[in-house]
Amino acid sequence: MIKKSIKRFRARRIDKATREYFREVRLDVKDFIWPIFLKKGIGIKESISSMPGVYRYSYDIFIKELYSLIDYGLRSVLLFSVPNDKGLEQAWAHNGIIQCAIPEIKKNFPKLEIITDICICSYTEDGHCHIGDNDKTCEILAKIALSHARAGADIVAPSAMMDGQVLAIRSVLNKEGFNETKIMSYAAKFASNYYGPFRVAADCAPKTADRKTYQIDPPNQKEALEEIETDIYEGAQAVIVKPALAYLDVIAHASNLFKIPIIGFNVSGEYLMLYNLIQSGYANDEIVLETLIAIKRAGASRIISYFIPKVLPILFKKD
Repeated sequence: MIKKSIKRFRARRIDKATREYFREVRLDVKDFIWPIFLKKGIGIKESISSMPGVYRYSYDIFIKELYSLIDYGLRSVLLFSVPNDKGLEQAWAHNGIIQCAIPEIKKNFPKLEIITDICICSYTEDGHCHIGDNDKTCEILAKIALSHARAGADIVAPSAMMDGQVLAIRSVLNKEGFNETKIMSYAAKFASNYYGPFRVAADCAPKTADRKTYQIDPPNQKEALEEIETDIYEGAQAVIVKPALAYLDVIAHASNLFKIPIIGFNVSGEYLMLYNLIQSGYANDEIVLETLIAIKRAGASRIISYFIPKVLPILFKKD
């Protein structure tokens, strides 16, 4: 009879250096995309009631905030606009919030990757991501994307979940000579309850009904993968799974099936849950790292998170 020996897993955990040696997943500076809310004006740093520690900025103050994070290695930002008044035309106006901010940011940080959210929910009176007609909405999204590309955006990120939005944007960008402007599509954006704090921050809560007729039904993993495949076919070079934590299975399957970057969006509700847990004293900052590692371990190539200003100084201390 063969005598079985005990496999000693605890030997891999005996001290910090050993745990680090056996660590399978590590966070890296290139993993992170910092989402930002921008407003028109000068000298604005406005607290957001639903997201403590997160702010709405005018671009001049945002540029000042960027310096320290660039020193820690920040490479990418995702810009959201928050207009003072509703009205669709300003979403693609040459003097719009994003259109004015991009050149100034690029002037100060030419190597910073600028991604812009392409949607209309902050501009519509009813807070919805469409104007009632799918294809006409796609035309508007393409117009907004083109205005951002002209301003200097590196990547445009359509998030309205309209059928054909990627194809519409890719066609217009190519026609106007912006073949190299990439599309990072919110291909797997679920009709989630995790978005509440964001809707306050961006002033985009639906005034009537909800978004279940155009965002993915939460139980549907296969449909999400089909959406991702379609957006890739239409011209997306990267896709976003949103939210991240409740849909790690989608991230995992997508990363195995598709050979393009899969980005996990650690959304506002996830941010607020962890923030409150830390503030209550029942967890410390390590829970943030644990959460981001889980998203990466599931297969995410990159992570969008409001925790980036907290995480970068912890992980990547300056010399």
